Amino acid sequence: MKIVIAGAGEVGCHLAKMLSEDYHDLTIIDNDEARLATVSETMDVLTKLGEPTSIEVLRSAGVAEADLFVAVSPAKYQDVNLISAVIAKEIGAKKVTARINNAEYLSPENKIIFKDLGIDLLFYPERIAATEIVDLLRKSEMSEFMNFAHGRLQLVSFRLYEGSGLIDKKMSDFDYPKENLPFRAVAITRGDETIIPQSDTILKAHDLLFAIARRESVSELMSYSGKEDINIRRIAILGGGRIGEMVARDFEKSAEFVKIIEINKQRCEYLSETLQRTMVINGDGRNSDFLYEEDVRTCDAFIAVTSSSETNVLACVAAKKMGVSKTIAEVENLEYISLAEEMGIDSVINKKLITAGRIFRFTLSDKVRTIKCLNGSDADVIEYIVNPESPITKAPIKDLHFPDNAIIGGIIRGGETIIAVGDTLIKPYDRVAVFALPDALKAVEKFFA
Repeated sequence: MKIVIAGAGEVGCHLAKMLSEDYHDLTIIDNDEARLATVSETMDVLTKLGEPTSIEVLRSAGVAEADLFVAVSPAKYQDVNLISAVIAKEIGAKKVTARINNAEYLSPENKIIFKDLGIDLLFYPERIAATEIVDLLRKSEMSEFMNFAHGRLQLVSFRLYEGSGLIDKKMSDFDYPKENLPFRAVAITRGDETIIPQSDTILKAHDLLFAIARRESVSELMSYSGKEDINIRRIAILGGGRIGEMVARDFEKSAEFVKIIEINKQRCEYLSETLQRTMVINGDGRNSDFLYEEDVRTCDAFIAVTSSSETNVLACVAAKKMGVSKTIAEVENLEYISLAEEMGIDSVINKKLITAGRIFRFTLSDKVRTIKCLNGSDADVIEYIVNPESPITKAPIKDLHFPDNAIIGGIIRGGETIIAVGDTLIKPYDRVAVFALPDALKAVEKFFA
């Protein structure tokens, strides 16, 4: 697949690294020679120096023959992304997608406008991150989750704390009839290793467990975490940027109390005028004494979404020590994600992974509805719609020779929700949730071709 990425910033470079590992024909455009030099040193991709809005530059980068064009310059260059995406589609790119920083563009009626202009997907990483944070606060005992078919089937992840009923057990120890299996473990993160579990895999304390469950079985599954669900009523947010503002706006009507701590005085003034029921405090959240004085210890949840991953991690650790039940940190440095979780932070948000998952879907089959790159795991979760002639329909799962580094978790079939087991036979038009490590993605894709 020929892919052209316009923008060699953090998101563009992470996406390029992810796609280049999958043997795509990849070209990156940027107007900064130093950024392109860094890309060339670390990845086997072609680079093109120039403005992404230049028709000549786009043509010479091969956009006319591209299967996918991604405009992913930093958020402040939204107009550059939109213009380059429109031009790319006009000169021949089959699919185009653009990064934006304006939530207004995502309303259903406005998305139609951009669709008519030829842009197949708009993505707003900060809005997606804020939505994930809000959802995690509403499901406080989880580290991460994902809905399939409007929540009828759910992927959840949680850490196994001391006292969890799953520790030292195998999934085969649970005595459920196969036709009524309520949930299934699909991946385990243990240290730096991601494990696709087999029937004899033994769960250990502090494992990060990923499981597929029927909606009605999620509460039962979460009871095994060893951690109680908390009703989040009092929320403190460190960082008054776009993500912090959107989270506060989503919660200020329903929560008992929402507080934003922001170091920039001018931004505090803006937030005070914009938000209705959120307390805005000008101060340095890197100072744990300041956090203590601001009664962070009395909050149910503490969210750190400043521009500094280090600040977010350390502030969440401090909040946890003060007794805050739920902590969420935005961690953009990928190397820090595992460290943050090992330090006791409940959930980690990463815009690069969120964005990469949205765009990566376009490199797979048209039958892929969603794909998500998961924090704390090397695996991806993918939702396929099954073609009538797909190889996946030819035999029960146990007889398919499905890749070892992948697992089928659950199936939506009309009004029926099915947790997959070895005897399950997948049928045409089923919606199937698959968990796969990167080296298995190509093999998995062949089963759904």
